[in-house]
Amino acid sequence: MKILVTGAAGFIGTNLIKKLVDEGHEVHGLDNFSTGYRKNIVKNVPYIEQDVSDLKYWTADKDYKQLYKGLGNPRLSNDYNLIYHLAGLSRIQPSFNNPDETFKVNTIGTQKVCEYARIIGAKVVYAGSSSKWHNPYQSPYSTCKYLGEEICKMYKLTYKMDIEIARFYNVYGPYEVIDGDWAAVIGIWRRQVRDNEPITIVGDGEQRRDFTHVDDIVDGLIKIGNSNIKQDDAWELGTGNNHSINEVYQMFKNKFDVDCIYIPEQKGNYRITLREKDNALDLLGWNPKDRLKEYILGL
Repeated sequence: MKILVTGAAGFIGTNLIKKLVDEGHEVHGLDNFSTGYRKNIVKNVPYIEQDVSDLKYWTADKDYKQLYKGLGNPRLSNDYNLIYHLAGLSRIQPSFNNPDETFKVNTIGTQKVCEYARIIGAKVVYAGSSSKWHNPYQSPYSTCKYLGEEICKMYKLTYKMDIEIARFYNVYGPYEVIDGDWAAVIGIWRRQVRDNEPITIVGDGEQRRDFTHVDDIVDGLIKIGNSNIKQDDAWELGTGNNHSINEVYQMFKNKFDVDCIYIPEQKGNYRITLREKDNALDLLGWNPKDRLKEYILGL
């Protein structure tokens, strides 16, 4: 199968591409390297350096070609069978400071990918978010991911396209972001341990998260990509278990003997994330495992 992965140099994209290559697929990556890392480039995989929201096309005798020409970069193809659309700005807090970019990448970028897939006849698997189950208007990130899902559903219904949504829950694992604004809680704490800083706990630490290992996310994505089963809404990719932030701190404490400090609650955060539906388990045979303690002990 010939596959395009957007957000290819990011955390989940890197893990997905490595697995797809191991399975023998022909894989291309697309990334503008604003949040993804060049060090994540997988050997022998062509990477197109481009912002996902800038995809443009022209047609001539049904020969669809992509206008962007980066120096030394490969060209997008017109014969992908499958597109995994993972590109996006993935954190709540940075979205408050840059709603324009969040909308451009997470919403307009998704429409561009759907339109590209419509032109070339490719299936799309879109990276949704568990924020769908909370108020979508409490952060630019949540709103834009919600709109991304709605765009996918519109294209699916209006153009009879093969598009599936996969909702992620609090992903962690190899290649996770550790430095900068795009790090999630496990990555932030790994950096703080590395730099001999106390771990920061937001609010009271009793908020609970469904932490899902990236290997399980990748396995779910591949199962969705290979399946002909359709969902009117979305596939839910979470373990179905959650831990409080205080419980996770104890795991870090037991491993690293590190202190913590509590900092004020941040706007846009949710009290609880937990997988809402078992459809991926029941219909795809997906079998996620709660690996968080094991992962932290192995750091």
